Amino acid sequence: MGYPDELTRLLEEYLRQIAYGEDGAVTPLTMAMNYSLLAGGKRIRPVLLMAAGQAYGMAPERLLPTAAAMEMIHTYSLIHDDLPAFDNDDLRRGKPTCHVEFGESVATLAGDALFAEAFRLICERQEAEPATKLAVIEEVAVATGVQGMVGGQFLDVAGLPDDGQESLRLLHSLKTGRLIIACVHCGGLLAGAPEPELTNLRGFAGELGLLFQIKDDILDVIGETAVLGKQAGADARLQRSTYVSVFGLEEAGRLALSSRDAALAALGEIGGETDTLAGITNYIYERQL
Repeated sequence: MGYPDELTRLLEEYLRQIAYGEDGAVTPLTMAMNYSLLAGGKRIRPVLLMAAGQAYGMAPERLLPTAAAMEMIHTYSLIHDDLPAFDNDDLRRGKPTCHVEFGESVATLAGDALFAEAFRLICERQEAEPATKLAVIEEVAVATGVQGMVGGQFLDVAGLPDDGQESLRLLHSLKTGRLIIACVHCGGLLAGAPEPELTNLRGFAGELGLLFQIKDDILDVIGETAVLGKQAGADARLQRSTYVSVFGLEEAGRLALSSRDAALAALGEIGGETDTLAGITNYIYERQL
């Protein structure tokens, strides 16, 4: 099975309908938010959430509020990553980055607002038992805080000790992998998957997050800016430690294949219907953007 583009289309339609109830005075802020949020892409994180829910029999439409919230959080992280204080990138998804288009201060606030509005979306629109909804909110909060995405971003900024794969894996398990784990976990959680299945889902998602990052590092070296939709070679420009810089391009390719195989093997331990998750895994391994 290939990538479930129908889930991407479902999410895109939902994202376009989100309203923030804003006063007209802050319309330029919501324009900046939607400029980045509606810029397209495969929407891998929310699609993973919906696919995980589908594996346990839940219709993807019922998962859209939390799926959309995850994409809003991912978009906030991209807006902030692109800022001059971090990566100083001027291209994202084939368009000028948010701070290039709207200025640094508005871009910073657009990211902040997307993060806050994501939690509001879960609270107001996600149908779930109160205990389940609270568990989802906790999972998302942990995945995006010091023990997750922001902690990983700090490690990236602070620099890594030159000790090979362990520090690199820690950084990316927080910065990239932790939100992917949260998406898969929340999809299973909202669909009522039992605790052992949630554990198995997290194991799968951990390998998938590693695969995603290794592939990202490879594409930064071999990809073309016009295809990637962002500036190729950014890791080298910023003198970042990556799987390619630490292990070389050939070994990074072998590590990606190993992670793909480990992720697919982990799916074999899951009791739900996993064809769609397998399709996403293969897409991540084979992707060119």
